[in-house]
Amino acid sequence: MANIYETLNPSTDVSTTRTLLHEAIPLTGSIISGTYVEFGGATDTATNTKNYTHGMFQSVYDYPYLSSSSNHIFDITVGYSDNSPLSSSGNPQNGKKINMYSQCAQIALGYDLTGGIDVFENDLVTADDDGQMKEVFFLNFSRLLVKDSIKKGSFSITLGTGSWATPFGDGGSARTLTDASASQLGYTAEGATGDWGLLYESPKTASAFGAVFYNLGIVAITASAFGAGVATINDLFYSSSGFVAGITGAWSDLPITASADAIRHRISNLSFNNSVEINSTIYFCRAPSSKFNYSLNPTYTTGSRIRVKNEATDTPRAFITTVGLYNASNQLIAVAKVSEPMEKKPGEEITYRVRLDY
Repeated sequence: MANIYETLNPSTDVSTTRTLLHEAIPLTGSIISGTYVEFGGATDTATNTKNYTHGMFQSVYDYPYLSSSSNHIFDITVGYSDNSPLSSSGNPQNGKKINMYSQCAQIALGYDLTGGIDVFENDLVTADDDGQMKEVFFLNFSRLLVKDSIKKGSFSITLGTGSWATPFGDGGSARTLTDASASQLGYTAEGATGDWGLLYESPKTASAFGAVFYNLGIVAITASAFGAGVATINDLFYSSSGFVAGITGAWSDLPITASADAIRHRISNLSFNNSVEINSTIYFCRAPSSKFNYSLNPTYTTGSRIRVKNEATDTPRAFITTVGLYNASNQLIAVAKVSEPMEKKPGEEITYRVRLDY
């Protein structure tokens, strides 16, 4: 325990900083819908996906999910608004699809001026109900990947719009959606939770096909991302009872988990950079020339004499090895070790820069 203290001046000896660290997260199509998935006939044996009895979403892992080394990477679900033309009481899980859409919209967008849950749009800035995205599939990424947030301008996903057998050909093509052009709109929207960015086809097209909510780790992609021109392909999406016609069938004719299988089969590559925010407090600990010139080690003296002094007139020698931070009650709350002992002599001042990360 120290018996000599040096008081820190909050205005001159303490400062705070914030640092953002980024990590690249590439999710290849082989992980999402290839390596651990066998499509064929009426069976989908995806060992890296998990479906639940409630049937409201599907979890995707980077390895067979029963393995102890598997990591949860994202959840996938589909939904539509209650005023969507696809909404019908006769649809499988109609109420759950509306609930999934409403839940994601409530979390990401909040409420409109009338007090109702807002609707996803391809222009969230003006929010003028023009270009509403009423039929959407959602990717909710694990915090293991997203960390604090998705880095703005780094998200990219490639979708296939061809037939079931060859989704990236055979009457369709690969469509890559990115948020690279989203910065033009300022990454903000009234009512939205945190920052967001619209997803455009690369190169940028007139209309957006979805949105990424960076702080939430949620991506919403509208059904029109698969293109109206391919809606007539009979095997665009798959069901356990056979093939269904076009895009609308994935939302209206299939249960959520079957639609998740169908959409996942059409994701080729997905990538983004995550962000980790490190907040730091920096303390400038000063040892004035007249203080800390003697060691607190009990072996520093013997018989009331300093061991390292040969003559009484010699300058005392001490080495600083540790810096302690104390609260107002002189209770030790943090300890910093110096890289190597530094000699402290009378007439010299030493300043240590101590950084606490949290």
